[in-house]
Amino acid sequence: MLTADLPLSGTKSPDRSAPVFYSTQISYSLKFVIRCYRYLYPIFSVKFVFLYLNMKFSIRTFILFFAFSVIVLLMTFCGPDQTPPPVAVKPADPYLNHSDTAHYVGMHQCMLCHQNIYNTFIETGMGKSFDLATKHKSSAKFDKNTVIYDKYSDFYYHPFWDKDSLKFMEFRMKGKDTIFKRIEKVDYIVGSGQHTNSHIQSVNGYLNQMPMTFYTQKQQWDLPPGFEHGFNTRFARKIGLECMSCHNTLPGFVEGSENKFTSVPEGVSCERCHGPGSVHVQQRSTGSKIDTSKYIDYSIVNPGKLPIDLQFDVCQRCHLQGNTVLKEGKSFFDFRPGMKLSDYMTTFLPRYKNADDQFIMASHADRLKQSKCFINSFKPETDSTSLRPYKNSLTCVTCHNPHVSVRVTGKEVFNNACKNCHNTTTHNELCSEKESVRAAVQDNCVGCHMPRSGSIDIPHVTVHDHFIRKPMKKEEVQKVKEFIGLAAINEKHPDNKIMARAYIQQYDKFEYNPVFLDSAKKYLGDKTADDVKENLEDLVHLYFIKQDYARILSYVNQTGKDELLNRVLIKKSWSNDNAWTLYRIGEAYYNTQDIADAYLFYKKADELAPYNPEFKNKLGASLMAQNKVTEAMAVFEATLNENPKFVPALTNLGYAYLVSGNPDQANVFYKRGLALDPDYEPLLMNVAGLYAYQKNYAAAREMIGRVLKKNPKNEQAKQAFEQLKGLN
Repeated sequence: MLTADLPLSGTKSPDRSAPVFYSTQISYSLKFVIRCYRYLYPIFSVKFVFLYLNMKFSIRTFILFFAFSVIVLLMTFCGPDQTPPPVAVKPADPYLNHSDTAHYVGMHQCMLCHQNIYNTFIETGMGKSFDLATKHKSSAKFDKNTVIYDKYSDFYYHPFWDKDSLKFMEFRMKGKDTIFKRIEKVDYIVGSGQHTNSHIQSVNGYLNQMPMTFYTQKQQWDLPPGFEHGFNTRFARKIGLECMSCHNTLPGFVEGSENKFTSVPEGVSCERCHGPGSVHVQQRSTGSKIDTSKYIDYSIVNPGKLPIDLQFDVCQRCHLQGNTVLKEGKSFFDFRPGMKLSDYMTTFLPRYKNADDQFIMASHADRLKQSKCFINSFKPETDSTSLRPYKNSLTCVTCHNPHVSVRVTGKEVFNNACKNCHNTTTHNELCSEKESVRAAVQDNCVGCHMPRSGSIDIPHVTVHDHFIRKPMKKEEVQKVKEFIGLAAINEKHPDNKIMARAYIQQYDKFEYNPVFLDSAKKYLGDKTADDVKENLEDLVHLYFIKQDYARILSYVNQTGKDELLNRVLIKKSWSNDNAWTLYRIGEAYYNTQDIADAYLFYKKADELAPYNPEFKNKLGASLMAQNKVTEAMAVFEATLNENPKFVPALTNLGYAYLVSGNPDQANVFYKRGLALDPDYEPLLMNVAGLYAYQKNYAAAREMIGRVLKKNPKNEQAKQAFEQLKGLN
């Protein structure tokens, strides 16, 4: 098979037991001394002296016997060492940069020795995946008349440059009048420009996606994927570690947050696929060299020299987008190239009958795995001496050189990869298509068997479907799709806990289908106290979604509040699992009017995740509910010091000032909140309360009316409006 190899050195069959685990350059004299000492030691031992004495040898006889013994032993054992040198035994994980002490050095350090590779890599989609929002980075078109409209939220959006700053204006019209306007600066652009440019804002390190994306293939602005059809989160969609760990090599993530970062590298760098470079740099800087034509260099990972399954894991870490469930105690930081991906995470995708034509954007690995070309070529690695384990199998690098952009890779590279296997030697004919059709497309295998089509998750984009097969017939495409279940793509048999979390996350993150919750429950036992203890976090999450607070509290009572607060839910983690469980239990208490216990669980959640404004805000709300207004105000102020654009905290701090008898200061915070979100229902209700306090009943009714216009089912607003009806 023709391969577009990663840059490798040499083609000889190597000895993979490379002498990199210990030094074999021990001096002959040192080995001589060690061997002699090993055999002479018994003669010098006290035990032997006593043995001679007990035999009642004369001193002269003893000396003669001792001297003779030494000579015999020296002649017998201390001559030149003729035994073969010890064979280096390769440990289970030979890669030195898998060690916790290995650290990332950055792409510019790699560039010092690999300039040519660097020059081409920075032009790839990975190299250009993330950067500051500059005119150089942006692929978008800007025009003063460029405006998109979201009919569900009734907001317009307009992008523009203010000198060197990219900004988005969000506004609302009433007739010809602008009744709301908000302008926000763009800090980062995501995407190489091959398909899209998406935009991110940083508020004191808290990263959120912004409500405009430029789709480069169609040269048009529109709402980002997932913001359509009434799901516009405006400037509040969190960009967490899962997203950033694929768009960057090693972002500086703040533990105890959902989306706060101290630093964000400029795109995917060398170490994303090769692992931390510190050991490699240290060895090369001291003059150490490895003949890579014979040996594997274990100071750094070369994916081209990995066994096929591990090489595939490097790619599908990010090119297997879907519903990813972390293994217990693992994070998105933990996997490194050369490791087994399923030890750290399992990625699921929903499977539908009669839906072979549908796929999501970054599902290249999943689609390729379904292809007969991949299935028939994939064989467990048997040649332990091969430097290129993938050479006879179809993997990502068969067609893609990750150091070279697809944009500058000719079609012949991809088509030759097909023809190298599909030739008249291995098949009766090269292609079964009519000669006229083949001639019309210039024998472009990819065009027919990996057609360009739209993904189901990203609008205005077409990509090559990596499910290699014969073109589907129209009647096949039109068949009714039927949900089968979630499929684990990178692991054959996930355990029950992983399966349950997959279904819960599928509902929570992607599709509000109750079937997913029913499926999750099948994997979660709760018949015994041990079952509850084993599955507590997932049971709490499941019934929190269902708003079955009584069921959650029954689990808490089985385990014990003190046990949960002081011994069970006490771990900090990158994913804040314990903190979220504490928060959900706090919500269960709060919604059943047990404010004191709610406060205990909110407080513990905030201790474990102090940079989650949601937790801190609810902690303040529970203090307000206990009439501890001063303490609550301090919590709300701390929340806003961290994230000054967090509208719920602005709402609650304004209310705290109002009940403290300071309506003017309350109005200051309410106005700040309305300038950010004119539709936040709790804020509108609080503003109505302020107007009622000031006996401005007409303004209060107008605020309540705005709530009911957006949400006619708001019962609290209905009651308030009735109470205000007769007041002037």
